[in-house]
Amino acid sequence: VQLQASGGGLVQAGGSLRLSCVASGRTVSGYIMGWFRQAPGKEREFVARINRYSSTTFYTDSVKGRFTISRDNTKNTVYLQMNSLKPEDTAVYYCAASGKYDAQSLGDFISWGQGTQVTVSS
Repeated sequence: VQLQASGGGLVQAGGSLRLSCVASGRTVSGYIMGWFRQAPGKEREFVARINRYSSTTFYTDSVKGRFTISRDNTKNTVYLQMNSLKPEDTAVYYCAASGKYDAQSLGDFISWGQGTQVTVSS
């Protein structure tokens, strides 16, 4: 499956952005989908995961209550709604696909999008 992430940009602290990840080649409904991020000089880190039918989501502690992952299998698209953004959320955000139900580490994901830059100013 090929993934294309978009929706990043520059936003002030406290603002919101919605990232989108469109899949092609294969239907996204066959995969557990996740979002990761990588800040300058830091390792890529897990942000959120959603299972195939949207019944289960999982978030890293730092974004709980602020970010929401969702998917629309009819549009072959996964979303990351980011609210109450903080400067420490600044990073390149990547979407990824996995066949593992509890995927969280980098190695659990088999396909990656190209990344979209999110910059939060203070």
